Amino acid sequence: MERNLKNVLVISFGFLLLFTAYGGLQSLQSSLNSEEGLGVASLSVLYAALILSSMFLPPILIKKLGCKWTIAISMCCYIAFSLGNFYASWYTLIPTSVILGLGGAPLWSAKCTYLTTAGTSYAEKAGKNAKDIINQYFGVFFLVFQSSGIWGNLISSLILSQSSTKVEISEEDLECCGAYNCLTDTTNTTGSAKPSNSLIYTLLGVYTASGVLAVLLVIIFLDQIKSDQAETEKEKLEAPSFWSTFLATFRHLKDKRQCLLIPLTMYSGFEQGFLSGDYTKVYVTCALGIQYVGYVMICFAAVNSLCSLLFGKISQFTGRKLLFAFATATNTACIIALLLWKPHPKQLAVFFVFPALWGLSDAVWQTQTNG
Repeated sequence: MERNLKNVLVISFGFLLLFTAYGGLQSLQSSLNSEEGLGVASLSVLYAALILSSMFLPPILIKKLGCKWTIAISMCCYIAFSLGNFYASWYTLIPTSVILGLGGAPLWSAKCTYLTTAGTSYAEKAGKNAKDIINQYFGVFFLVFQSSGIWGNLISSLILSQSSTKVEISEEDLECCGAYNCLTDTTNTTGSAKPSNSLIYTLLGVYTASGVLAVLLVIIFLDQIKSDQAETEKEKLEAPSFWSTFLATFRHLKDKRQCLLIPLTMYSGFEQGFLSGDYTKVYVTCALGIQYVGYVMICFAAVNSLCSLLFGKISQFTGRKLLFAFATATNTACIIALLLWKPHPKQLAVFFVFPALWGLSDAVWQTQTNG
């Protein structure tokens, strides 16, 4: 158990370090790289590549490299994205976004395969229920991993708040913030002004170092799955051909239940994208300054994490439909309020109320849709 637990902790803290960097950088994309919508475009390309990757790459890489090296190499794809931000342009950020997207699916698949195989192996030796051990391992993983949203955004806010050029935002400029965003590159004189290059490079350096530490942690301390365990997994992965793997996704569309889940999973992505892309740019960065983006996203991550645990527990008493209705009502109320609200620095608390409510709703979408 001790050795298996060590491996679970290595993966957990490896993901913590990696997504501390990626999560913080993702939240800042629309603000740091706002010219011609580069930041938002990079995230769109990233997730498009992730969709393609998930269709065929995971079983191929896990079969050829094993879980440990698939995790390590996939983590390097995330580091490439951090490096691309040092000189953000269409020629650097878009290719590194594609690289990250291609590495994302194998990373998560290899992690799931590793924890499942390790849990099953220990349960067989200890004579325990495999499902219970696997659930414990995933519980430990998400306990550690979920805090990455807090640390990544805290780092960005602490570093970016060191800017010596504090810009006073005029009432006229504040009129351009919010739902009827009228900011353009020529009027970019408000809090949306970019920090100095030295601060950006410092932030990116910290994020890149965090990613490198994650890779080293996995390479040095994570045990490769024993050959007999690995072969069992490989047998499962070898059976389907490339095309059968590729087409398997579309075969699920024959099931009406799967088709009904598609709008839910799509909306889950839309609402997360809105908060990290649009809300952070046209509300927070515009009215308060980019240094507040991290603090706002910390609020979202903390509420999301706590409510995920809560809703996971109470869903057995309330059922999923009631929770979905509650999340729908909360999101709808937030959207209407955001359409009507004119953000102003004097209303500082309100900037945190919206991500808190959004985190509460997102907790429902994540726990219940995955369930």
